Amino acid sequence: MMRNLPAGQAEQVHRTGSGNDPGAALLISLIDCAGVTRGKTVPLARAPSAAASGLGASPSWALFCVDNAIAWIPSITPVGDHRLRADMNAALRLDERLTWAPAEVWEQEGGRAFWCARSLLRAQMVALAAEGIDVKSAGEIEFVLLPNGEAGETGWQAYGVGPLLDQEGFVTEVIESFERLGLGLEQFHSEYGDGQYELSLAPADPVAAMDKIALSRILLGRIARRHGCRVSLSPLPFAGGTGNGAHIHFSFTRNGEPLLAEGSGPHGITPEGGAMMGGIICHLPEMVGLLAPSILSPARLQPGRWAGAFACWGRENREAALRYCAANPGNPGGAHLEIKCVDPSANPYIAAATILAMARAGLEAGLALPPEVEADPAALSAEEREARQILPLGGDPQAILKRLEESPLARRWLDPQMLAALLAVRWHELERYGGQPLEDVTSALRFAWSV
Repeated sequence: MMRNLPAGQAEQVHRTGSGNDPGAALLISLIDCAGVTRGKTVPLARAPSAAASGLGASPSWALFCVDNAIAWIPSITPVGDHRLRADMNAALRLDERLTWAPAEVWEQEGGRAFWCARSLLRAQMVALAAEGIDVKSAGEIEFVLLPNGEAGETGWQAYGVGPLLDQEGFVTEVIESFERLGLGLEQFHSEYGDGQYELSLAPADPVAAMDKIALSRILLGRIARRHGCRVSLSPLPFAGGTGNGAHIHFSFTRNGEPLLAEGSGPHGITPEGGAMMGGIICHLPEMVGLLAPSILSPARLQPGRWAGAFACWGRENREAALRYCAANPGNPGGAHLEIKCVDPSANPYIAAATILAMARAGLEAGLALPPEVEADPAALSAEEREARQILPLGGDPQAILKRLEESPLARRWLDPQMLAALLAVRWHELERYGGQPLEDVTSALRFAWSV
């Protein structure tokens, strides 16, 4: 967990609220099945109640879509109530006026609600811990910064210093805020696309790592507003432009020993580590609908975009969906995996849980590590890719959802109502926007996943 409030402050919040400022607020947030950040605020003095009994939320929250439609399904109706409970052990005091805490979703009777994504991820961590495997994770955020909510001037310098200086006030406030809050900002730079930036966060346990992502989205939106800008977290903010990724990194150890290094396989990968990698690669085609799930995701998930458009792995191969990062002097964090096909339209807790579920499936089946792809998979002929079972992940959004709908693994590890809700909100996107020109869809959804 993020141990973030100073010693005793979390207890003080529970006992007395802010203690000094009766106007201070507690913001409780979650990310829903459509990848949208939603939440409620209460006076900070109500933190004990928000943590214990929670705040009411209709089960229909599980079916909210990017355009605020509700994708009703037979098993979820307007009848009933769920509770959003603030996890004050993961709370952060953002400033003297606002404290943030992630929410978990509970039934009124006391059990966790079927659509609690944070609990879903924790369950995967517990299952791996039962096998003696410890997991660390880290996230990246790519976003497009739009002054006044509009595209800026041309002449962008990819990875250039100029874009950092052009938005120096925004950039320095982001760095200062992330450092003050202990989020572990490892780097922040201008990216390839016009107006695009990227930040990377330090590893933590997966729930805490995804909490950092959830809070980072809020902070970016909050800071951007102060500088007259908007942040787009769309997988494709502009037709023909560069897409935004939301890559997730993982490392695995057993009894302190790495499973992705110091073994007998390629680059030192152990048989267990290879089986987990094999599970991810094997199941990606059927599960990518949880990692790159929106109507715009396939337009980003194309070769030549470093988006991981093919289900394969390779050392430092940025065109493979699974990029293996070896332990060496240039990688002091140790050997780990980067899953590149994830984008910001995905709920990060669900995306991380999906990746761990695929890894567990490979471990349980004792899968072998597939052969490494040492070149751009798009440069191989279709026949070569077929012979090596290198499958594309993009393509028709309807086919992506169909594969997820029919996936035995998805039905095995996801609550049936959760899977139905996740599919319902995405089928709505397809039905609502599927027949429109890409330019119209990117315009309509440019800020759908923004805070």
